Amino acid sequence: QVQLVESGGGLVQPGGSLRLSCAASSIISGIYTMHWYRQAPGKQREWVARITRDGSTNYADSVKGRFTVSGDIAKNTVFLQMGSLKPEDTAVYYCNGNYFNGVSPFDWGQGTQVTVSS
Repeated sequence: QVQLVESGGGLVQPGGSLRLSCAASSIISGIYTMHWYRQAPGKQREWVARITRDGSTNYADSVKGRFTVSGDIAKNTVFLQMGSLKPEDTAVYYCNGNYFNGVSPFDWGQGTQVTVSS
């Protein structure tokens, strides 16, 4: 298994922006999709956004229009540009990826903490 490393989190005021990054400790070929997830205190991990090898993107309704996912799937690198942040966006953010059959060859990383507060 290959480790994923997330970075870029921090404390930001409501309405602010952050850009998260994710990279693999070593590159795995054949990855089809890279995802972002988040887990708020006391809640289950939830899916946030994804980007596929052909560049198509999808978002959870809660972040649509505010977050933008981008990346280089071949390099197992993905970014999450977050804008118009709300307190309810506070969570630990994780990335992961999978092959076309849905299987992931990655270990979950430590995540990066995002705190939205005044």
